[in-house]
Amino acid sequence: MAAYGVLMRAVIAPEPGGVDALQVVDRDDPELGPGEVIIDVAAAGVNRADLLQRMGNYAPPPGATDVLGLECAGTIAAVGDGVEDWQVGDSACALLGGGGYAQRVAVPAGQLLPVPESLSFVEAASLVEVASTVWSNVFMLAGLQRGEVLLVHGGGSGIGTMAIQLARALGARVAVTAGSEAKLDVCRELGADIAINYREQDFVEVLRDETDGNGADVILDIVGAKYLDRNVDALATSGRLVVIGMQGGVKGELNLGKLLRKRAAVLATSLRARPTDEKASIIASVRENVWPLVADGTVRPIVHATVPLEQVRDAHQMLEDTANTGKVVLTA
Repeated sequence: MAAYGVLMRAVIAPEPGGVDALQVVDRDDPELGPGEVIIDVAAAGVNRADLLQRMGNYAPPPGATDVLGLECAGTIAAVGDGVEDWQVGDSACALLGGGGYAQRVAVPAGQLLPVPESLSFVEAASLVEVASTVWSNVFMLAGLQRGEVLLVHGGGSGIGTMAIQLARALGARVAVTAGSEAKLDVCRELGADIAINYREQDFVEVLRDETDGNGADVILDIVGAKYLDRNVDALATSGRLVVIGMQGGVKGELNLGKLLRKRAAVLATSLRARPTDEKASIIASVRENVWPLVADGTVRPIVHATVPLEQVRDAHQMLEDTANTGKVVLTA
């Protein structure tokens, strides 16, 4: 890595478009603010939200960098005023509002996690965003309990592979949907009890058959509008549907009568635009509840591929083609 304070390589998408819209450019190093650290990035996770940003459908929050990337891992190169728990040379991984697809990034210290001793930077970079998303939505928001049933759409994704492992570790029963038997096999290996091929099976019917007609207590949905009505059908009484993605559209019809009869709830959240203090609270909860499971091997990173930063277009294409099982990670 070059010394902090010089030009760095970074990925931007100046105009919305396909993978060809991604450009690797020279940028000034990020400025270090109070309460922040600078990380020399060794690896950065690739997330579907990055694809949405590239296509012009998920703008960075006000004040955030236009450099893509919502998570990274590396070595702390500089520490700002007021930071007491981190030092130059520490290994860390971080939840970001942007900037991970670069050689260096500035991040509030409250959004840092230590890299578990057993993990590489690549593995650590694959965990932060999915762990934060799953923990904050499935457990902090929807309150999944031991013995309940969790349905995860996209079980073979980075979010899905994390959700399966966390839910099983904490005593829930897990159902997943995926589009191939190979992905379903991975889901089963990670602990999924019910594996549904959405191309060949009706997930509502299979779930009802496998739960004595009850359905799912919590559904984690990355599809959005396309699945809205069917998701409500799949909910158990007092079920909670958490929508975190819009791959299947943004507008759908919600049958309030079904929702009322089930005394159910529909929740929709995003992580990126939350205030810094909310992100810090989520990271603190992840560190307390998830990181021990990572440290002892109960929850493990699932990395599909590593791709050099200069070949970022290939990484986005993998996600666009849904060719990945688990995470794709860029290396600096």
